[in-house]
Parts: sequence; structure tokens; C-alpha cells
Amino acid sequence: MSAPPKKRTVVESGDGGLGLGIAAFIANGEDLGPIIRHSFESGKPEALMHNLRGIVKKKEVEIEELCRLHYEDFIVAVDELRGVLVDAEELKGMLSGENSYLQEASTSLLLKLDELLELYSVKKNVGEAITTLKICVKVFSLCMTCNNFVVEAKFHPALKTLDLIQKGYLQSIPLKLLKKVVARQIPLIKLHIEKKVCSEFNDWLVHIRRMAKQIGQVSISQASLARQKDEEMRARQREAEGHSHAGPDEHLYSLNLENTEEESALDFDLTPVYRAHHMHICLGIGEKFRDYYYKNRLMQLNLDMQISTSQPFLESHQPFLAQVAGFFIVEERVLRTADGLLYESQVESTWETAIAKITSILEEQFARMRTASHFLLIKDYVTLLGAAVNKYGYQIKQLIEVLEKSRDKYHQLLLLECRKQIDDILTNDSYEQMVIKKEYEYNMNVTAFHLEHDDGIPDFPYVAPFSSSVPEVCRIVRSFIEDSVSYLSYGGLMNIYDVVKLFLDRLLIEVLNDSLLNMIYARSLAMSQMMQLAGNISVLEQACDMYLLHSAHLCGIPKRVAERSHSGLTARAVLKASQNAVYNSLINLANFKVDEFMVLLENVDWITEEAPDDANDYMNEVLIYLETLVSTAQEILPLEALYKVVSGAMSHISDSIMTTLLNDGVKRFTVNAVLGLDIDLKLLEAFAEEKFDSTGLSDLGKETTFRDCLVEIRQLVNLLLSSQPENFMNPVIRQRNYGSLDYKKLSIICDKYKDSADSLFGSLSNRNVKQNARKKSMDVLKRRLKDFS
Repeated sequence: MSAPPKKRTVVESGDGGLGLGIAAFIANGEDLGPIIRHSFESGKPEALMHNLRGIVKKKEVEIEELCRLHYEDFIVAVDELRGVLVDAEELKGMLSGENSYLQEASTSLLLKLDELLELYSVKKNVGEAITTLKICVKVFSLCMTCNNFVVEAKFHPALKTLDLIQKGYLQSIPLKLLKKVVARQIPLIKLHIEKKVCSEFNDWLVHIRRMAKQIGQVSISQASLARQKDEEMRARQREAEGHSHAGPDEHLYSLNLENTEEESALDFDLTPVYRAHHMHICLGIGEKFRDYYYKNRLMQLNLDMQISTSQPFLESHQPFLAQVAGFFIVEERVLRTADGLLYESQVESTWETAIAKITSILEEQFARMRTASHFLLIKDYVTLLGAAVNKYGYQIKQLIEVLEKSRDKYHQLLLLECRKQIDDILTNDSYEQMVIKKEYEYNMNVTAFHLEHDDGIPDFPYVAPFSSSVPEVCRIVRSFIEDSVSYLSYGGLMNIYDVVKLFLDRLLIEVLNDSLLNMIYARSLAMSQMMQLAGNISVLEQACDMYLLHSAHLCGIPKRVAERSHSGLTARAVLKASQNAVYNSLINLANFKVDEFMVLLENVDWITEEAPDDANDYMNEVLIYLETLVSTAQEILPLEALYKVVSGAMSHISDSIMTTLLNDGVKRFTVNAVLGLDIDLKLLEAFAEEKFDSTGLSDLGKETTFRDCLVEIRQLVNLLLSSQPENFMNPVIRQRNYGSLDYKKLSIICDKYKDSADSLFGSLSNRNVKQNARKKSMDVLKRRLKDFS
């Protein structure tokens, strides 16, 4: 009995701290895991086991002590439990009887309940089946509706139906197979719809590319019609301004109500585009279609921008430009009506690319052009293209700039063509006065160019003061003005009048005047032809005013404004100078012809012993020629030109006689020869006076008459026939009677002068006292002239 306590005392004293700790943990209901783990990890599990056993024994002692203290209470409790067990057995018997009774009573009811439950189950299954069938029937109905829409190409309701199936019924379809089939077919149907609308859109792309040229042509035609209306309105306005000085005219300002309605919109169908765009938006791939549309249209434009190399640009430019115009008209309509299919930046970028390509093509083609009319045709169509697309908001600045750059090239070609035409006209002209037999010919050749100041109709046949080349040249100049205005119109210039005038000056100076000078200096024209050429130049110089007025009229400048303008054509002064050139040529021709007759002076007997009764032969020929010259010039030349030519001929005759006397061909001459010259001069002077008066030159107040042109030879003859030739040395007399004579020339001629011819018995013959005195006076003059020289 004492051994265990000792043992326990030992244990407790040996490792009491660990045992107390374990006991505290157990009493507090704490986890012993950490202590056990620590004991095993520290390698001392025996101590732990020993303490645990001690605790167990201690607890057993406590239990024994508790049972000993409550022993009686346990006995009472056991007795009570035995009474309860008896009552429970009785209750169990009663319950068993009642259960048997209930089992017997509820058997029929359970059978009916089973039937009822079975019926409830059937009802539930039928309801579920009906619900399933309703869903399936609805799905099938929607699928059939969708199929019908697809077959009828009603893609929008078809997509709506698909959307309804997908969002409203697909997840609720009870049949997995049906659900799988429907789920698989929905994207396929959408893909089919996408392909279908894309196919329709692709067909539209092909169709609209074919239609683009027609669309562009219609739009350009409308621009041309608008331009024509604008020109007609401006013409009426100019006419009204021209008549404003006469008061208002109700007819000139009447409003023309015809064709005031706007042109109907260009008819082309964009339904496939709208449909395809809307379907792609509904499919959730709108951006994909925008990209597809833009890329395909760009490819079409690139194809349209390739010009044909198999035909000249003159033939292909209209379809080419019309195609481009149609393309961008369609794009503008799509931009405006297709609800975001195109962005404005895309259209602007495409237009800038296209316009850069067009300007490059135009610059290249213009550089190759060799015909001005072709140049003008293309330019007109380009400006119409600009007007057509500008109406839709496209910028055409680059088009205008390329036309401005080509302005000089066009006018250069036009000048070359005019030069060829004018050269041909001047070369083929007969230079005979134009005979007009009919009134329409007069209106066409004279009135149309204001070549006559008299507005009345003359009697026919009418002899014009010009040859046939004048109206032909006027037509060329007028055509040049019209072509120049046509090119410069509808461009970037606001005031084209100054530019037209500049190029008109170039035509008249560089082309017309040069051609006239070539004809003058070619020396291929006879005297009468040269006179007619001079008359033509005079008429052409006066026509410069008409050219200016015509230019101003075409440029929209009122006539009264143009007439008040002080800036005329430089060409007028140049043509005036060319008139002087042709007058000089006429003078040279006349002098050359006179020289042919003056050669006959060599046949004059300068030492004749007899005084002549008649004029020398050369003078008769000269007078006949001068008569012809004056009569021809009087018909053709203006008085100023007539005066210059005849004065030149008279002066040349005088110079020719003086030159003959000065030349070595005349060794000496007698007074009888001088008397012959005196007769010649008198005839010539009489002719000069008569013609000066009959031609009307005397009314012009000229200081020098035709007779004054003979003053040098006349003073020489007078001096040689004078009784006192030595009076020449008297300054007063010399100034009054011999002012045109030169000392040196007179000295040479006087050395050759003899009073009479030497004869075999000349020294023995009786001399007249007067002759002797004149001879002495002449000798004195000779000596004094030698001394002076």
C-alpha cells in the first residue's frame, strides 16, 4: 500500500514541473500536441509517458473517490430507470397495436395515393413536354421565318429573327441536339447574309463604275449649261450697259424665268451600299465593311486614273475626266447619305491624290501638245470638270494652277498657227484692191471689222481701199482674241482684259508686223503691189481700235469704259513704223524705176550747137512714169504716203541730174544743153505743181511742195543761164536765189560748162556782146570758186 505513494512521490519529485504543466493543459482542455512534439523532438518521450501514466492513475483515484461519495444516488437512479423501462414496454405494445390497425386501414388509401402520385408525375412530365414542344415549335417557327426572309433577301428582318432566337430562345432550348444545331446554324446564316450583301455590293461596284462616266458627263453637261446661261446673262448685261445712255429699256432687263429650276439630281442608286453597310452594322462588323468599301473604291479609282495609251489624249480626255468626276460625285453622295460609311478626311485624301495625278497627266500632255485648238478643247473640258466637282465641295485650285502654268504654252502655239496662216495669206495675196459685188460680202469683209467709217451701204460693185488679205488677217486676229479669251476665262484671273491685250500685242507685233516686214524687204512685189501693201498696213493700223473694243467686249468690259481707256496697243505704233518702212521701200522702188529712165541722160548731146525745141527723151519717159505713179498712189495710198513717194521721186530726179553733171561721163556741156535741161525742168515743174494741187496736198499745208524738191537743179540751171553768174558769190543774192547749191559741186560743174561748142572757126566768128559778158562773169565765178575751195 505504501509502495505506490513512494513511487508517485519519486515521480513527482523527479519531474514534477512537466507533470504539473501537462495536468494544467488537460484541465484547461488545451492541445497537448506541442508538448508531445517537443518531447519527441528532444528525445525524452519516456518522461512524457511516465507523467501521463501518473496523471491517469491520479484521475482513477479521483473517480473512485467520486463513486464512493455518490453510491446511494446511483442506486436510486437505477431503480427509477427500471420503472421507466416497464412503462416503455407497455407503450411499445400499445403503439404496435395502433400501427397494425393503421396499416390495415390505410392500405387502400396508399394504393390510391400511389395512383395519384403517378398521375402527378405524368402531369408533370406532360407539362414539361408541352413546354419543351412550345419552345421547339417557336424556335422552329422562327427558323422557318428566318429562312423565308433569307430566301426573299429580306436580310434585316432575318437578322432580327436570328438575334431573337439567339438572345431569347437559344439558352432555353431543352433539346441539346436542337440547341446544338441552332447554335451552329446561326453564324452560318449570318455568314451567308454577309456574303449575299457583299455579292450585291460587288455587283453595285461593277455597275457604278460603268455608270460613273455617264454620271460625270451629265454633271459636266449641267456645268456647261450653267456656263452658257451665265454667258447669256452677261451678254444681256453688257448690252444693257451699252444702251444705258439711251435710257432704260424694259426688254433689256426683263427676267428670264425659263430654266430657273435647278437641274434634277443625278439618278444613281445607292441602295446596295446602304443595305450592305446596315447589314454589316447589324452583324457587328461595320468597320470591316467601311474598310472593304474604301479599299475597293480606291482600287477602282486607280484603274480609272490610268489613261489609254492606244488612243490620243485628245480623244480619251473627255471619258477619262468624266469618269473621275462621276467617281467623286458618287463619293460625295455616299459621304452625305450613308451614315458614317465614309469619313470626310478619306474623301479629301482621295481627292487630293486624284487631283495630283490629273494635274501631272495634264502637265505631261500639255507639254506634248502642238495644236492650240486641241489645247483649248482640253482646257475647256478641264474647267467644266472643275465647275462640276466644285459644286460638290471639292477644291480645284491645283487644276486652275496647271492651266495658268500652261497659258504661255497655249498662246505660243496659237501665235505659231497664226504666223503660218498670216504668212500664207500675205504670200498668196495679189495685192489688188478688193472688188465687192454683194452686200453680204461687204458686211462680211468690211462692216464686220469696221474698216469703213461710213455706216452706210455703198453702191456695188464697191472697190475697197485694201486687198483681200486685210479682212482675212482681221478674221485671224479676231479668232485669236476669241481663243485667248476662251482659254483665260473661268480660270484664276479676275481681270483677263490686260492679259488678252498683252497677247494681242504680241500677235500684232511678233507675228503680223514681222510678216509684213518680211514682205516689204523680200523685194518680190511690184510698185503697185507695194503701194497696196502700204494701204493695207494703214487699214490694219486703224483696225487696232476695233481689236481692243472686241477684246473688251469679250472680257465683259463695257464699250464706253474701253473707249475711255488711255492704254492702247503698242502694236499701233509698231505698225505705224512699218508704214514708214513700206513708204521707204516705195520710194526706193520709185527711184529705181526712175533710174531706168534717167539712164537715157547718157544719150543727151551735152555739147550741142543748137538750142533744143523740145524736152529730152528721158524726161518724157519720166513724166509718163510719174503720171502712172501718182494716179496709182492716189487710188491706194493715203495723202501722206503719196506725198512722201512723189517727193522722193522728184528729189531723186533732181539728184540724178546733178550726179550726171558731176560724173566723169560728162566732160563738158554747153549752154544749149542747159537750155534743154531748162525745158525738161519746166515740164517737170509744171507736172509737180499740177499734181500737188490736184491730189489735194495743197490743202494739207505742206511747207515743201513737189516743185520744191527740184530746187537744187533749178537753181543750178538758173545760175548757168544767168547773165551774171558771178552774183552767186554775193551772199544776199546767193541766199535768195541759190541757197541750195553747194560750192564744191558748183565748182566742178562750172569747170565743165562752156558757153558754146568749139568749132573749127569758132575763134573767127563774131560773138554776141551779151554772151561775152556772161562768159566773163562765168570765168570770174570759176576763179572765185577755186579760190574759195
